[in-house]
Amino acid sequence: MQESSHRDGRRVRGDRTRRLVAHAASQSATVRGLDAITVGTLAASTGVSKSGILTVFESREAIQLAAVAHARKLYREHVIGPAWRRPPGRERLRGWIEAWQDYLRARVFAGGCFVTTTSAEYGHRDGPVAEAVRELKTEWLELLRDDLRIAGSADAETDAFKIDAYLSAAATRRELLGDDLILDRARALADEIIDAADSAQPGPPSCEDESTTPPDAPRVRGSSSAPSGGM
Repeated sequence: MQESSHRDGRRVRGDRTRRLVAHAASQSATVRGLDAITVGTLAASTGVSKSGILTVFESREAIQLAAVAHARKLYREHVIGPAWRRPPGRERLRGWIEAWQDYLRARVFAGGCFVTTTSAEYGHRDGPVAEAVRELKTEWLELLRDDLRIAGSADAETDAFKIDAYLSAAATRRELLGDDLILDRARALADEIIDAADSAQPGPPSCEDESTTPPDAPRVRGSSSAPSGGM
């Protein structure tokens, strides 16, 4: 009985360490980059010893993958989740853009939008971490595309690209120039695309959009703290 309780205690401490380190790594990634993450800097910022971190994560790459998975979970909670129960199409798209704006202003990540910063950092790279970053970006684009299609967009792929381009540019300019009002401009431009799609012929409904909760299909591989649901 005592041995079992000891194992349970170690498991709880290990899970706590995973969450703490993954969170710190995701925050650091938006300021210094995923590639700048080291066990030493994470030990300093979390108070967890280097040996304690390496007991939970077998490599720096495992920490980077956990950071992406944790960021994905936060993006789902702050951007996707709040509007998921809205009617698919125009209403839900508007909700996502509004939530994205709130997510940046709430400083969920210290350096702005995790998806934007890591996409730029890993755009020319290969490997598990680069693939995880690409999957994160792709999921977001696919969500936009699918609801734009439901809203009636004649070219949902292009419209999703445009909305993402406006939001990414606004996130970058806000961090670089301190221009908070650019978020309002990006939202207005995105709304114009949504309104134009809504005025077109409505697309066919999708049974996948009848769910009341975000899709539960994690894609980010190698996470030591798998997210509770997909983006």
